[in-house]
Amino acid sequence: MTTVNEKIGEEIRVQARKMLAEGAVVAVIGYGVGSLPMTARPMVARRPEDCDKLIWSSFCVLNLANYLPEVLKSVEPPHGPRDPKPPEDSLPRVAVLATGCWSRNIVVQIQEHQVARTRVVVMGVGSRGMVSRRKVESLFPGKEILRVEEGDHDLVIHGADFTETINRWSVVRDNCQTCTHPDPVLVDVRIGDPVSERKNPKPFKQVEEIERLSVDDRWAWFTTEFSTCIRCYACRNACPLCYCPTCFVDDDKPQWVGKSLDTVDTGLFHLLRAYHCAGRCTDCGTCETVCPMGINMRMLTKKLNKDVLNLYGLEAGMQPDAPLPLTTYTLDDPQKFIVTEAPSAKEGE
Repeated sequence: MTTVNEKIGEEIRVQARKMLAEGAVVAVIGYGVGSLPMTARPMVARRPEDCDKLIWSSFCVLNLANYLPEVLKSVEPPHGPRDPKPPEDSLPRVAVLATGCWSRNIVVQIQEHQVARTRVVVMGVGSRGMVSRRKVESLFPGKEILRVEEGDHDLVIHGADFTETINRWSVVRDNCQTCTHPDPVLVDVRIGDPVSERKNPKPFKQVEEIERLSVDDRWAWFTTEFSTCIRCYACRNACPLCYCPTCFVDDDKPQWVGKSLDTVDTGLFHLLRAYHCAGRCTDCGTCETVCPMGINMRMLTKKLNKDVLNLYGLEAGMQPDAPLPLTTYTLDDPQKFIVTEAPSAKEGE
């Protein structure tokens, strides 16, 4: 029996092949088969025949919005630094697969003028939640997983000397389990059926558990959680929001943070990176997925997401026509230090 993901994969291949053949787009950003079990690799299809390699599975976890700006640049006609750039609507278009959080990242990229909306064809896929490879592996300590068969609600895990069936949702990534917006906010080509909003009464449960700790215990959590960081910058490189021409960790005039594995340097890197994502992060979970040390760094940006929602009533990427919350100011914002009232007559006496 054909699974939901297999149907989605076939629809992706059909639609991508059609767009490339008709010249509607010059490239499609999607996924191919990974080199290891429970992995999928980002790929760019540039010819109709390339689309045969496109797949869709519960292991499509890397955020494709991260590749969109560079792929768009790669298909532009060559021009010199002083040559005027052609109008955006005359440049080639690129299609990209996007679930709820990835589409919201594309919205933020549009708001920050990293990509032009007219050049992007969003192939919208409702997310059923992506599976955490680490969660699956933790169920089979000391055993090598050779192959995984996907069902709609179960995963069949195959090893050299075992076969076991597990519940799919039990190993879905934490960010997917707390996601309330699984359907894309931008859709040009619908793939599969829309997915309804998830009713999640405690989307910030993990953050609130840390908030309830004492100051000393919160600091202990932070230092312990990030003590294994090897400063590989995989979290930064995989993030669709990290596109500064020069990252603050690479700037030496002035040097904002050291590059050592010292606790202070490592902590500063993660705190500053998190604050750069404030009001912009969609909790896609890619930073945690690519971290080779399994650091739970999402808690920093998740905490900031909670604060931005409480302070401004906004979630990143949910309102394509609205400005980013930290780039605007209104008189009813809870920031009294920005505007001061003239003292009353009584106060002035």
